[in-house]
Amino acid sequence: MLDPDYEVFVGIVAAGSISAAARALHLSPASLSKRLARLEERLGVRLLNRTTRRMTLTSEGISFHADLQAILHAIEAAEQSITGRQEAIGGPLRITAPTSFGRMHLAPCLADFLTLYPQIELDIELSDGFVDLLEGRFDLALRITRKIGNGLCAHRLADNRRVLCAAPAYLAQAGTPLSLSALRRHRLLAAEGQLPWPLLGPDGAVSLNGQSAVRTNSSEVVRELALGGAGIALRSLWDVAPALASGDLVRVLPDWQGSADVGIFLVHAPTPRLAANTRAFIGFCQQRFADGAPWEASER
Repeated sequence: MLDPDYEVFVGIVAAGSISAAARALHLSPASLSKRLARLEERLGVRLLNRTTRRMTLTSEGISFHADLQAILHAIEAAEQSITGRQEAIGGPLRITAPTSFGRMHLAPCLADFLTLYPQIELDIELSDGFVDLLEGRFDLALRITRKIGNGLCAHRLADNRRVLCAAPAYLAQAGTPLSLSALRRHRLLAAEGQLPWPLLGPDGAVSLNGQSAVRTNSSEVVRELALGGAGIALRSLWDVAPALASGDLVRVLPDWQGSADVGIFLVHAPTPRLAANTRAFIGFCQQRFADGAPWEASER
C-alpha cells in the first residue's frame, strides 16, 4: 500500500492545485496543505513551489513524482495480473481539443500513440467552442484554462506562458514601448473576450485594458495579424515560439507576461474507474510532457 501522503502529493499534481485536489479527494484544502507540508518535512525537500496564483514542481518534486507514477503503474499492473482482470486497450476514444493547439501540438504525436495502441479507434474533434463533458459525448478534453469546471477531473500537462510580442516591422514603424503606459497607446491585437490582459511583472499583477485594433473570434487570425505587423499581441509560447526563434516576432516588455495561473490540462468527467483507453492517453501525454513543454526549450 502506498503511503497516503504520497497519494495526496500525486493527487495535487494531477489536479494542478491544492484546491482542485481537495475537491477531487473530498478533503479540505487546509488538510491537504498540512499533509503536503508534513511530507516535505519528512523528506527534507520542497516538492512544490506554491503561491496564491501558481503551483509548480521543484526539480526534486519532478523526480519524486515520476518515481511515484512508476510505482503506481506497477501496483496497478500487479493487481490486474493477479486478479486476472487485465482490461484490454482498444475501441473508441473520443477527444476534443482547441483548434490551434490541437493542430500544432496534439496531432503530430497521434501517430506515435496509435503505434503503441493500434486497437484504439481515435476520434478527434478540434474546436474552440465549449464542450460539456458531463454530456458524455467525449471521453477527454484538452483545455487551456485557469479554472476547471466543478465536478470535473483534471490532469495538468504543462504551464501556459504568454508573452507580449510583435513583428520587427511594426516596432520599426511604431516604436518599441518601454512601459505599460506606452503599451496602451499602441495597436493591440486580441480575439474577442481576451482583453483586458492580465499581466504579471515587476510591479505585480496588472490588468491592461484596451481595444483590439481588429475584431475577430479567432486566435489564429490574431497570430497572423501580429506576424504581418499589424500590432502587439499577448500570445502563448506554444503558439509563437517558432516565430520568436526565427525573429519573425520579438518579445515586447520582456519583464511582463500573462498571469501565470493558466495551465494546459486533460479533463474528463468523474468516474469510479477510468477506462483503459482514457488512462492510456493521459499516461502517453504525461510522458510527452515529463521533461517540460517543448516550446519552452528556447526560454530555459
